[in-house]
Amino acid sequence: MSAREHRQPSPASSTHLAESDEKGTEKVVEPVVYNAEVDTSDVNERKLMRKIDMRLIPWLSLLYLLSFLDRTSIGNARLYGLEKDLHMTDTQYLISLTIFFFPYAVFEVPSNVFLKRLRPSIWLSGLMLLWGIMMTVQGLVHNYGGLLGMRWMLGMMEAGLFPGVNYYLSCWYKRSEFGIRAAIFFSAASVSGAFGGLLAAAISNMDGIGGKPAWAWIFILEGLATVLAGVLSFVIIQDFPDTARFLSEKERTVVIRRLQQDDQFSAAGENLKLRNIWKSILDWKTWVAMIVYVGSDMPLYAFSLFLPSIINEGFQATAANLLTVPVYAFACIITCLVGFFADRLGQRGLFNIGLLCLGGAAYIMLIASTNAALSYVAVYFATCGIYPLIPNTVAWVSNNVEGSYKRSVSLAMVISFGNINGAVSSNVYRARDKPWYHLGHGIVLIYIVLGVVASVTYYICLRRENAARMRGERDEVIEGVDRPDETPEAREERARKNGRFASVEEAKQEKGDEWSGYRYVL
Repeated sequence: MSAREHRQPSPASSTHLAESDEKGTEKVVEPVVYNAEVDTSDVNERKLMRKIDMRLIPWLSLLYLLSFLDRTSIGNARLYGLEKDLHMTDTQYLISLTIFFFPYAVFEVPSNVFLKRLRPSIWLSGLMLLWGIMMTVQGLVHNYGGLLGMRWMLGMMEAGLFPGVNYYLSCWYKRSEFGIRAAIFFSAASVSGAFGGLLAAAISNMDGIGGKPAWAWIFILEGLATVLAGVLSFVIIQDFPDTARFLSEKERTVVIRRLQQDDQFSAAGENLKLRNIWKSILDWKTWVAMIVYVGSDMPLYAFSLFLPSIINEGFQATAANLLTVPVYAFACIITCLVGFFADRLGQRGLFNIGLLCLGGAAYIMLIASTNAALSYVAVYFATCGIYPLIPNTVAWVSNNVEGSYKRSVSLAMVISFGNINGAVSSNVYRARDKPWYHLGHGIVLIYIVLGVVASVTYYICLRRENAARMRGERDEVIEGVDRPDETPEAREERARKNGRFASVEEAKQEKGDEWSGYRYVL
């Protein structure tokens, strides 16, 4: 069957499929409707989406705020005597940053598989409770070895949240709606940076209380807040759309149907099959996207871990922490704006390329700078180029993968590979490079250039694949449907290249985003 015969006018519309019968006469084949017996005519879709937004986004954003706060607060604690009290060298401090990223990267893929198999309300809440405990205990360590152990455990427990929530959100929203939600969720990272500076400055006044130094109280109080949020999450976090308790049967049906109309064929559920995981591993898009994400994730961690140290070039510890606040607040605003316009314009790739170029220009300024004021201005440009990249890249990857298990594994692989490069970002800002950190800035710039190259490659390849599908080069053979002008030999060749299926619905379910009617988001 020709892709041109059944092609929809846009990826978001699939009201019917056109086929030809044995006589070559076109006929309309209605797609399989989820819960066909349920009448949803009285459900207001706009109100339903607002209801979903209010139940999902605020709490998930709070969880990520706490997550990012917990992993990066060590940068704030460093300014209050962490290294001196634990008798650490600068190299040991960098190792304590680095060790977090190994378990954080390794456990992301299996965590996403477990999230799909188990209930998000159980899996995500359990992880949060555990990493809150690890964070609290981090404030009780007395030596370098204890800090290393807690950082390892913190990385292991936090691993599942970011890829898990992004996958979870992609199961609720259409592709044209996902970007702004991912941006709002991720903007919690920039808010945590601003909040972290304020919080660290306030908690520093507890220095000596209970015999604990200021840096220990930073870990303890932030950890206890996370434990409390983890306990509440067991009640607040909702499960997937087809089982969500806060929706009625009609509302659940509307959510699933609108996702299926957006070419998310697996929205109604999918069985775990090993081949779905292998599809993700063998997909070229996964590997190119991994490089795209590296180009944004390594700069993000370098920026968030060392921003207080960079600003500390000309300011005291508390002043440097407070000066991070407006930088992160600005990042939050820009991240949400980029998410909104990328959704509206549907050009995530061009946004990625533009943002990376802006970030590159900022780091050129930082490399050239020998003035604290100029460096402080440059970090504003850097935050504009770095922070919006993460949710935009995640949305771009998610938009171009169909199949619930394939998407969960692809997102986890991409994010995992990016996060392992956090180990690099933890070691490029060395104390001996003070006050201008030219080596660190230069290495971040190299990663940004790598991200530009990968983003351009991803964009061009997706565009070419869309064009090939428009020309009919990916059309499958559908049993009982013939092309009047096609020879038997040509039909067999098409079946060999693109597959043979009993129906269009079967082709969509089996091939996912490789189906000839699927359009990639550029």
